[in-house]
Amino acid sequence: MRKKLAIIVVLVVITLMVVTPAAAIKNGREDGNEHPFVGLMVAQDANGTPLWRCSGALISQNVFLTAGHCTEAPAAHVEIWFDSDVQVNPNYPYTGDVGGTPYTHPSFDPGAFYLYDLGVVVLDSPVSKPMYGALPQLGILDELATKRGQQKTTIKAVGYGLQKSSPVGVEAYKIRLQADLRLIDVNGTAGIPAGTSVMLSNNANTGGTCFGDSGGPLFLDGTNVIVAVTSFGLNGNCAGTGGGYRVDTADDLAWLANYGF
Repeated sequence: MRKKLAIIVVLVVITLMVVTPAAAIKNGREDGNEHPFVGLMVAQDANGTPLWRCSGALISQNVFLTAGHCTEAPAAHVEIWFDSDVQVNPNYPYTGDVGGTPYTHPSFDPGAFYLYDLGVVVLDSPVSKPMYGALPQLGILDELATKRGQQKTTIKAVGYGLQKSSPVGVEAYKIRLQADLRLIDVNGTAGIPAGTSVMLSNNANTGGTCFGDSGGPLFLDGTNVIVAVTSFGLNGNCAGTGGGYRVDTADDLAWLANYGF
């Protein structure tokens, strides 16, 4: 059964190694204006009722990239904020800087969301930023893992939401954070097929991903190239490793071509 984090963060107890949609930045540092094209989105139903929040990134003036389980039905509309700190915004969670219509990868299956966990929001009006996220070349993660070695490839995670999760409680702020992660595996894990996911380091020293927001960009460190979007976790306390859904695959790049890429 899928578990989503709604506007009010609820801690869900999850059995170890159960794959669950999740993920924001924990134990990270404030991003400030380093990634002004990364935003916090709230999905709304057809009546304008907030459903859940996620992160994502503009890849053009008109297209916002996120996770498929962030855009799936019953989401009918999305509002997005680009402030580095959305906590005190009086319009949250109803009216963002821009709105848009969500679209989900056509092969997305809620029962196995991690297989095609990609979505976009087509904006109602263009958003001008000094830079945007860039799509990767086909198979770049496999190439880098072979050339450098997996754990020498670093990934920068950026997103909003939950900073800490434990049996005692959670810390959740709507602040854009970043963390530097190591690439652990590009070959799938926990029953997830090779070529669909990346596993990333997740610890208190260097940071990681946690329950709160999904869909945040995972950049090749030092670039604005989005190689994956934050997708799932394997542990109810956000320990061990975190998972991202790869964007550098043929079917994903072909689908995104429908939106001008």
